[in-house]
Amino acid sequence: METSKDSTVMDVRSVVEAVSTDDDDAPVYQVESLCMRCGENGTTRFLLTLIPHFRKILLSAFECPHCGERNNEVQFAGEIQPRGSCYRLEFSSGDQKMLNRQVVKSETATIKIAQLDFEIPPESQRGSLSTVEGILVRAVDELQALQEERKKVDPQIGEAIDEFILKLRACATGSSSFTFILDDPAGNSFIENPYAPSPDPSLTIDFYERTPEQQASLGYLVDQSQTREHGNDTSSNNQTSQPHGSVGAVAGRRAIAQGNNAEFAEALFRYTAPEEVMTFPSTCGACAVRCETRMFVTKIPYFQEVIVMASTCDACGYRNSELKAGGAIPAKGKRVTLLAKHVEDLSRDVIKSDTASVKIPDIDLELAGGTLGGLVTTVEGLITKISESLERVHGFTFGDSLDEDRKSRWLNFRARLVKLLSIEEPWTLVLDDAMANSFIAPVTDDIRDDHQLTFVEYERSWEQNEELGLNDMDTSSADAAYASTNAS
Repeated sequence: METSKDSTVMDVRSVVEAVSTDDDDAPVYQVESLCMRCGENGTTRFLLTLIPHFRKILLSAFECPHCGERNNEVQFAGEIQPRGSCYRLEFSSGDQKMLNRQVVKSETATIKIAQLDFEIPPESQRGSLSTVEGILVRAVDELQALQEERKKVDPQIGEAIDEFILKLRACATGSSSFTFILDDPAGNSFIENPYAPSPDPSLTIDFYERTPEQQASLGYLVDQSQTREHGNDTSSNNQTSQPHGSVGAVAGRRAIAQGNNAEFAEALFRYTAPEEVMTFPSTCGACAVRCETRMFVTKIPYFQEVIVMASTCDACGYRNSELKAGGAIPAKGKRVTLLAKHVEDLSRDVIKSDTASVKIPDIDLELAGGTLGGLVTTVEGLITKISESLERVHGFTFGDSLDEDRKSRWLNFRARLVKLLSIEEPWTLVLDDAMANSFIAPVTDDIRDDHQLTFVEYERSWEQNEELGLNDMDTSSADAAYASTNAS
């Protein structure tokens, strides 16, 4: 961190107020703080900065002039991401370059090495900006620090740790193969992909919904007893169904639009107005105050029945909207292909479920299922969302350590991606959804007359069914109960 910038000693409150602003050229702030090694006062410097195309982070560096103690920390100044993320990086022995991959580890992330049954919990290493090698070397040093004391207390445990340190050091030097796992419920951690924007064969990224325990660890209020209490208090008012006659298309549209942005509401009501809007109480996911959730079922022509849910919180302003497929699980997957030839094709409505993958063969782009979550947008909106997501995720795209070849490659890919919106030449968009819950709207009254749009159904593979949890699903008891009910 450069110290040549203007910096003055300030109190903690002034620093918090200063780094909470949106100033893009924030200076370095200094705070006098206690050194935990010698007990004298040292200096902590704070700098709010933005990693290009990643996130805002708060860098803090402490230095004690009396004993020479120094440390630094990275904290995230932005919001917690909607879903957690898990990065898996496969290392092969002898590959030294992979150890230089840059890693952003937030204070909520856990690092694991499966082959050694080794885990670094969030509280062991604070948020840091390092490399894979740097993280492993730091872990080795911390284990080595107290070895003399351990051997005096329990020599057997000391010898076992010595053997483990040798194995961990072999991983840090690239002498043995291993799997590096970075699991962050907050979704604010990152491992560099040197091949970006192309896929990395050694790196896999999974996004997942957080468990109640993970929500609680991030500071969200999770109180199951309180939820049950609210349910009992409103048992007589659990669900209020308002008939179509009293709500009408206009009122129903307003009820959902209150919990959504204009684009989302406009895209949904372009097809049908809701026959009925149901309102039921729920709990705000941000502040845990009681709020309302509105739900209705609608039919999209040439697609299927969908369930729209929208929640709003008057206390904190939190808004959330979801689109879920209605009806039974389809027997087959579906691949939707659009050949975009005209500017009007950019205005086609797109429903992308969270299980759908996106492919654009013309620019060698492929996004795995779950990358962007569920979307209700247009073709133009989908391309824009992809561009923004790639720029946000690949946080080291324009770092100081980036070589010119990789930088030019990324700039060239981004230019090709943006060029798609000008329709200078035809290109192909493919939505591949194993659950058949994705859709691109036709521009003709009869979908058979739209020759730019094709739908292909296919049998799901065993691996796809396993990923969706269908191989272990047993509905025999429900089928028997349903059959007996119909028989009676």
